[in-house]
Amino acid sequence: MSQNKTPLFTGLVDHSKKNPHQFHIPGHKKGKGIEPEFRSFIGDNAFSIDLINIEPLDDLHQPSGMIKQAQQLAAEAFHADYTFFSVQGTSGAIMAMIMSVCGPGDKIIVPRNVHKSVMSAIVFSGAIPIFIHPEIDKNLGISHGITVDAVSKALEQHPDAKGVFVINPTYFGVAADLQGIVEVAHEHKVPVLVDEAHGVHIHFHEKLPLSAMQAGADMAATSVHKLGGSMTQSSILNIKSGLVSVNRVQAILSMLTTTSTSYLLLASLDVARKQLATEGHGLIEKSIALAEKTRTSINKIQHLYCVGHEIVGTKATFDYDPTKLIISVKNLGITGHDVEVWLRKHYNIEVELSDLYNILCIITPGDTEDDTEILLRALRHLADEFYHQAKSTMPTTVLLPDIPLLALSPRDAFYAETEIVPFEESAGRISAEFIMVYPPGIPIFIPGEIITNDNLKYVIKNLEAGLPVQGPEDNHLHSLRVIKEHKAIR
Repeated sequence: MSQNKTPLFTGLVDHSKKNPHQFHIPGHKKGKGIEPEFRSFIGDNAFSIDLINIEPLDDLHQPSGMIKQAQQLAAEAFHADYTFFSVQGTSGAIMAMIMSVCGPGDKIIVPRNVHKSVMSAIVFSGAIPIFIHPEIDKNLGISHGITVDAVSKALEQHPDAKGVFVINPTYFGVAADLQGIVEVAHEHKVPVLVDEAHGVHIHFHEKLPLSAMQAGADMAATSVHKLGGSMTQSSILNIKSGLVSVNRVQAILSMLTTTSTSYLLLASLDVARKQLATEGHGLIEKSIALAEKTRTSINKIQHLYCVGHEIVGTKATFDYDPTKLIISVKNLGITGHDVEVWLRKHYNIEVELSDLYNILCIITPGDTEDDTEILLRALRHLADEFYHQAKSTMPTTVLLPDIPLLALSPRDAFYAETEIVPFEESAGRISAEFIMVYPPGIPIFIPGEIITNDNLKYVIKNLEAGLPVQGPEDNHLHSLRVIKEHKAIR
């Protein structure tokens, strides 16, 4: 089939034009039964294709018609052997990847700065994580990728590992030498699983890092909705056959996927694939040019720094995505979260992410020069407003979390007998819950890790800055759930 075809979207539109009498769910019946104000806002066309897996529309769990054709087109576009659509986001696809290669007690090599979905999958599967320390950027206060050397060393020490998990690129757009990692892992007959949540577009332009499929990885969970133009929560899982069982992956994915799959999300994947395959290179070229122009202008603003190609050069910073604007604000003497709030209040600007030291803005084909001019005007105003504070501020010492020691497998810790202790008394205890700042969703603690004073201070620093600390039962973090201690009877 031609990449200009959209078998799923076209099939849904053709079905809606027949205007069938629907004696099946969803109960809104083409929008006629839903609250009128909401219907008016969303529009009749959307409700007309908000359908279920009746026979003419195929079934995501066992596709044989239009969904199968749409997935085959996606596989061709991404140079995969198989592609599965996900309406559970990339989190669901990541879980399917890990659970398809790991069972209870199996080892998997993972960077410590992985998304919470990875650790959730490790808890569900009962796998044992073998952590690799990512390279830390002490200037920006962020984690980068893992190196070929670190992966090679981990595989030598753990030749029985069932998989190597890689983030490519990171949330901030930095990529490791994925091809080198794949070659090392394949020498050991170990599959490479890639979190490509922030890299759907990289496959379609030579100025961007290699995609997972281009690098020869075995599986990649890819967020089409983040940077590829589909609707939120829609993603794909790309697979190269050989070291992984496609049938097992499909079975696990089906176990994790709702049976009431959203055809709006599925159709958006179909049309996003078409646009990426047929127009992606040109659209991404314009995004890169706009991002580079914006970056140059930001770097002319005193006390601000927007990261460029100079970040490349270490073993963990092998390449980077210029459409990600990492803007360091620490020299203004304020936090990234302060800047996020200020931009919202004064210019109605929303950023992708803020942390203690940076904000992250992304440039996509949906942005124009008018949009970036508003951002530049706002940043100039910001720099002027905090200029005197910046001049009187000493150089910022970047605070970064430790990587705690793992005392129990995450699954054993998650299901262990637990107790609640005051937050300030939890150091030295074994965590029974996740604690993270989201976004980006990288855990500070996971179940099974020993809580440290330094990381407690890091949590408090994020809370004081107003950043969204998530995970623990106690939203106010007055207490933490830890593994119960059984003391000897005297």
